[in-house]
Amino acid sequence: MSDQLVKIRGLKIEGRSDETWNPIIKGVDLDLNKGEVLGLIGESGAGKSTIGLAAMGFARDGVRISGGSVEFDGVDLVNASAAVKRALLGKRIAYVAQSAAASFNPAHKILDQHTEGPTQHSVMSKSESEADGMELYEKLRLPNPDQIGFRYPHQVSGGQLQRAMTAMAMSCRPDLIIFDEPTTALDVTTQIEVLASIRDIVEQFNTAAIYITHDLAVVAQMADKIKVLLRGDEVEEADTRTMLSAPKEQYTKSLWAVREFERPAKAAVPVDSTPVVSVHNVTAAYGKTPVLFDVSFDIHPGRTVAVVGESGSGKSTTARCITGLLPPKQGSIAFDGVELPLDYRKRSKEQLRQAQMIYQMADTALNPRTSIGDIIGRPVEFYMGLKGAAKQKRVDELLDQIELEPNQYRDRLPSELSGGQKQRIGIARALAAEPKFIICDEVTSALDQLVAEGILRLLAKLQDDLNLSYMFITHDLATVKAIADEVVVMKNGKVIEQGPKAEMFTPPHHAYTDLLLSSVPEMDPDWLTNLLNERGVDNIGDAAVGKM
Repeated sequence: MSDQLVKIRGLKIEGRSDETWNPIIKGVDLDLNKGEVLGLIGESGAGKSTIGLAAMGFARDGVRISGGSVEFDGVDLVNASAAVKRALLGKRIAYVAQSAAASFNPAHKILDQHTEGPTQHSVMSKSESEADGMELYEKLRLPNPDQIGFRYPHQVSGGQLQRAMTAMAMSCRPDLIIFDEPTTALDVTTQIEVLASIRDIVEQFNTAAIYITHDLAVVAQMADKIKVLLRGDEVEEADTRTMLSAPKEQYTKSLWAVREFERPAKAAVPVDSTPVVSVHNVTAAYGKTPVLFDVSFDIHPGRTVAVVGESGSGKSTTARCITGLLPPKQGSIAFDGVELPLDYRKRSKEQLRQAQMIYQMADTALNPRTSIGDIIGRPVEFYMGLKGAAKQKRVDELLDQIELEPNQYRDRLPSELSGGQKQRIGIARALAAEPKFIICDEVTSALDQLVAEGILRLLAKLQDDLNLSYMFITHDLATVKAIADEVVVMKNGKVIEQGPKAEMFTPPHHAYTDLLLSSVPEMDPDWLTNLLNERGVDNIGDAAVGKM
């Protein structure tokens, strides 16, 4: 009996723009055996997610499979009937999306959503599925596995929700799972937990997987073999160790190259300098639950302060306090030396204009029914008073700044853009208000390394040109090294360490800072296994190393 599970030959996929169909995938072959993990890598727009969906016999709206064949265990998915596909999808083929927050229904409890697949496919009863779900939660090292399924999606952290989605994908014990950037938005310690959990559960159930990512160090831990893509074409494919040690093509070598961008150190802040933003002794709570405790730091003109810490440390909550979305219970927020009203509804239009935010989840931050031109144009009109031709000219300038050609993207909807492109629209929307201060909440987490470096260079140039100040919330310590002037480390709602970047990355470190630094994946296939062994984790699934 053959071990081959997925066989794709000459795959061609087209996308519609106006009345024209343009090639997206240009003739890709793919083979995947049972129990094997294939890593698909490439920069934004390479076609990774499109191929992953095609392996399920699926194409998004405005996209069509125009040539080639897709076979799953001998079944022709391109020509299969809707009934045949319904019988396979969710049962034998599962999908784990990039954004768990955008994938779960916010109105239903996690466990109720988990049981839908097994019950609809008659794999098991609802009560059996509930019990099995709790077992899967335990295997994936979710806290309180008997209780966490009774929470709503917004009541758990991003890493926990990502693992719950993996459990849901495993609920019918599929033969194939498509993992589409499942750890992109996670901090480094949570990422280790999720990677180890995914790898363990795939091994336990001999599940084949296509693992889509732009993070080369991550794919090195997960994949048996790697396929490199560029603008819809296959560049090369090899087993993981061969691909990492001896890539053949120049493009692959460019992906492997160490990113070189790092802003030179700036002169010390003058003693009499007034901070653009001053956070002083801020304490905050969600309802009666305290989440921030006596947080203080300053951000000076033309400087970047990186705020780092694991999921739930209080990074984004601090940003919400600064913007007035979550008024602190105690403490103060000052802008240019003037104390701001704590509630954004009491701030003036000018105060609101000067502080903008780029959100982490582009999927949930952009209105899916509004064109890109209108999304960017709204703050242009609201804050700058531009209308008509002047407004469109400014929108086009902003699209140029984020390296998207205006005539191609102005009239598109967010669903017609890649994850990286949507994140860049968020950057343009923030720039549209011409602020002095921007909160960048994981703005490069959805971007491949090449595109992320371009965005960091763009943000650095804008900072120099416009004397912008940034609060950079990130879990990517390479990004911190590249762009930060100062670093604030948070844990459990408190600032545990802060200082100039050079000092923060020079030993000795605070124990928690050392944990963060040691949790950054390396392009070594043995890195994750070795790290878990060093931290005394015998079972690869027992990876709650960020909590040690």
